[in-house]
Amino acid sequence: MLIAITHAGICHSDIHTVNGDWGPQPFPVVPGHEIVGTVAEVGPDVTTHRVGDRVGVGCMVNSCGHCANCRAGDEQYCLEGMVGTYAVTDRDGSSTQGGYSTHVVVDAGFVLRVPEGIDSASAAPLLCAGITTFSPLRRWGAGPGKKVALVVLGGLGHMAVKLAHALGAEVTVLSQSLKKQEDGLRLGADAYFATSDPDTFSELAGRFDLIVNTVSAVIDVDAYLSLLAVDGALVNVGAPAEPLSLNAMSLIGGRRTYAGSMIGGVAETQEMLDFCAAHGIGAEVEVIPADQVNEAYERVLASDVRYRFVIDTATLA
Repeated sequence: MLIAITHAGICHSDIHTVNGDWGPQPFPVVPGHEIVGTVAEVGPDVTTHRVGDRVGVGCMVNSCGHCANCRAGDEQYCLEGMVGTYAVTDRDGSSTQGGYSTHVVVDAGFVLRVPEGIDSASAAPLLCAGITTFSPLRRWGAGPGKKVALVVLGGLGHMAVKLAHALGAEVTVLSQSLKKQEDGLRLGADAYFATSDPDTFSELAGRFDLIVNTVSAVIDVDAYLSLLAVDGALVNVGAPAEPLSLNAMSLIGGRRTYAGSMIGGVAETQEMLDFCAAHGIGAEVEVIPADQVNEAYERVLASDVRYRFVIDTATLA
């Protein structure tokens, strides 16, 4: 399918890639895996979408399709390696290129329907930030009667707050300071604590059933594990360039789990989009022209965005 792109979100992963934080990259690279646009052309075997449909593309554009994980709907964990939307060698040997562009060609099996009720700019970050947080919230049972904490209120964290609240969980934000407290409560948090306050970790010890860590930097894993109730889980979705460490007793002492999660499969991503449309959920975005991408990167690194930059790709013309 050929997609005419209208909006492309800026993810911290784009910056990691451009900066080489995750190793050498196959430059030149076109980043962008939060893509919304309209179908411009379809191949003869495409039956899922038609020309003119509003669609989205997330963090992957291919997988083997036949391994156990792909057959189970977990294409993101393809045993032969899922194909990322950019900076990855596709199964035909070409290098994938992403959404900071006017058009993209994608296998129809990895194209999502963007439902009515979400504007395109607000929908774009759902294809990464939305599914990255929705998947662990679903997997670890966030819902009524569950106490969920989210670290921190940023591009991923603000989506996690909205989604956890809509799922019915009691939501707490754990952030370095209280400067975004008003936003957090407005987005659906029930409580907001500053992790720079040493009393926070003693006050909240053993409280949460689930903590989703969205930080792409090193954290004190043991300190956050201490906030979990028995059988609680700390799930990492942020991807720091540096290794993390923990003391095994932090797990053993409360039958706790430390886990990771990476986006979601195609079906789960569609479920997330439909859920967001049904609950009126979109990302909080600042739409920018393409010539402000470098400035946007600097502002992301300075935590100076509330809460996701989205490129208006019409400005590329």
